[in-house]
Amino acid sequence: MSDAAVDPRERARIIRDGLGVGIATGTYGLSFGAVAVSAGLTVGQTCVLSLLMFTGASQFAMVGVLAAGGTPVSGALTALLLGTRNTLYGLRLAPLLAWTRWRRVAAAHLVIDESTAMSVTQSSTPAARIGFLTTGATILVLWNLATLAGALAGSAIGDPSAYGLDAAVGAAFLALLWPRLHNARNRIVALAAVAVALGLVPVTAAGVPVLASAGVALLAGVLWRRPHPLDMPEVHR
Repeated sequence: MSDAAVDPRERARIIRDGLGVGIATGTYGLSFGAVAVSAGLTVGQTCVLSLLMFTGASQFAMVGVLAAGGTPVSGALTALLLGTRNTLYGLRLAPLLAWTRWRRVAAAHLVIDESTAMSVTQSSTPAARIGFLTTGATILVLWNLATLAGALAGSAIGDPSAYGLDAAVGAAFLALLWPRLHNARNRIVALAAVAVALGLVPVTAAGVPVLASAGVALLAGVLWRRPHPLDMPEVHR
């Protein structure tokens, strides 16, 4: 079944939605470029990192560890830990998109939160492919262009602390986390992770608290593999 089998009106809707998500997400690369150079990376290093890693949370995690004085190794491990969710996305998308050989290899680079969401909500494989490619390709292009612009702007500023950019990494993480605190389970896990991280900050090297707090989330995932009453949507009275 080819992508041409999708109804033209449905195709237009998917492309419109994918472009909307892609533009909104891609422009966020401006902040990554700025905070990356404020963390000590060069413009070139920032752009290469954004192009090759291409997963926002992991990128912010790595520069966050570097900005806190952590080693590149601890930053890379933190980024890798956060990026493992993309592997799970790939397991779900492989049978849905049904690409083989070089197409599957090429598509792997576009497996991110937004492209996955735009794929799994479609009604057929051709529609899922359109959503995946439109969203993923749009974000890839805009994210990297925005990263370059943000890095150039950040390097031209000079002292990042004078403009508050030294706090931008934490603010970016909060922005990524906030939409996920929609139920009690996620809030409990977040609070437990914060407690572990704060407890380790005085006694460990930079980067270790982040890795340990991520371990809290992994442990919670193991303990709560089955539906839990805390997952039930809250009723507002």
